[in-house]
Amino acid sequence: MYIWYAMKNITTSTPTLVLKKVLHREKIRLLILFPYNDFIISKIRKIKGYTWSQTLRGWYTNYTPENVAFIKQTLKNDVVFKLDNSIYNLNITIRTKRRPREISEENKDIIRAYVKYLKGKYYSESTIKTYFTFIADFFDYIKDTPLTTLTNRDVEKFIEDVFVPRKYSVSTHRQFISAIKLFKVFYPECKIDEIQLIRPKRSKLLPTVLSKEEVIDLLRFTKNLKHRAVLAMIYSAGLRISELLHLKLEHIDIDRRQLTIKNSKGRRDRNIILAQSFIPLMQNYLMSYNPTIYFVEGKPSQQYSAESIRAFLHRSSKIAGIKKRVTPHTLRHSYATHLLENGIDLRYIQELLGHAKPETTMIYTHVSKKDLLNIESPLDLAVKSMAATNKNNNNMRLSGNY
Repeated sequence: MYIWYAMKNITTSTPTLVLKKVLHREKIRLLILFPYNDFIISKIRKIKGYTWSQTLRGWYTNYTPENVAFIKQTLKNDVVFKLDNSIYNLNITIRTKRRPREISEENKDIIRAYVKYLKGKYYSESTIKTYFTFIADFFDYIKDTPLTTLTNRDVEKFIEDVFVPRKYSVSTHRQFISAIKLFKVFYPECKIDEIQLIRPKRSKLLPTVLSKEEVIDLLRFTKNLKHRAVLAMIYSAGLRISELLHLKLEHIDIDRRQLTIKNSKGRRDRNIILAQSFIPLMQNYLMSYNPTIYFVEGKPSQQYSAESIRAFLHRSSKIAGIKKRVTPHTLRHSYATHLLENGIDLRYIQELLGHAKPETTMIYTHVSKKDLLNIESPLDLAVKSMAATNKNNNNMRLSGNY
């Protein structure tokens, strides 16, 4: 295995760069690894044949001596390459392939018909994909068991043998039960009693919320203009990440300061006010990157990836010193909570977020600090009471000696 790498010059800002020969997708690849650097990324993107790998966490192409020579020639003025025999045995972990499902042709036809049934009911592509995966995994588990003999106990055993060992979440469990209930409607010949299938109670976890100061710090420490525009758009409009990725330029009306979110969750459209302070940043970004169809694009005219947004958001929050676990949805939670703390009526917040039920929006009343700060702790009241009765010590403090 040949490995070249660039030693970082202590006296300059030359980035470290590693070229590795690895096995990926059953072929020998040339992998490039380096600390995040916008300039290096822009140069690699201009080279044909290079692809970003989420698994390898780096850029790669087919391994050939010509490709090695070309990348060294292309970046020779930006990094310093040096051969080091001491790390020849450096290995990379390759994700193992999932075992192919063993499903009979007859059951495959039933699954295809089930998917067609869901499409006929106008379920979203995301829901159809999720339900398909659940039913396919379930059929793989039951093997050759006739579908007409399936009972609730078969469903329970699947959960016990598959869901529990894999530590699936409660929400995943609930989705699976929903998929089975729909399958029973589609295929009534089976003996599953959908009425007796009980979804586990939904977890009542409070969302993580950033303070207003943390949001500003997050944006300030996001140096890349495109990344900063993406995060500012998500927070300022309270968007779901899927809504941001599908947001088209034609749906942004700068003159009216309005965004139109099309065909969002539940097949609903809604309008959102565009933040006045965000407009200069957005115009700067649009003039610099010139997207053609979508607000944010990976390759020209193609949607950006959710994985990339999560990756640079994680980096920015770490640089900003934010200890909380920050995801794109954290910015949406923060948007809603800050609106509530600013006195905006819950009904308006429900419309801005695109929630179908007011109960969904009500969760933000539990994390808003507006009214909580007006409630005095019994400890504060006790200290004030003692101070009032002790005229000689009106400045009583718990940190002092009694």
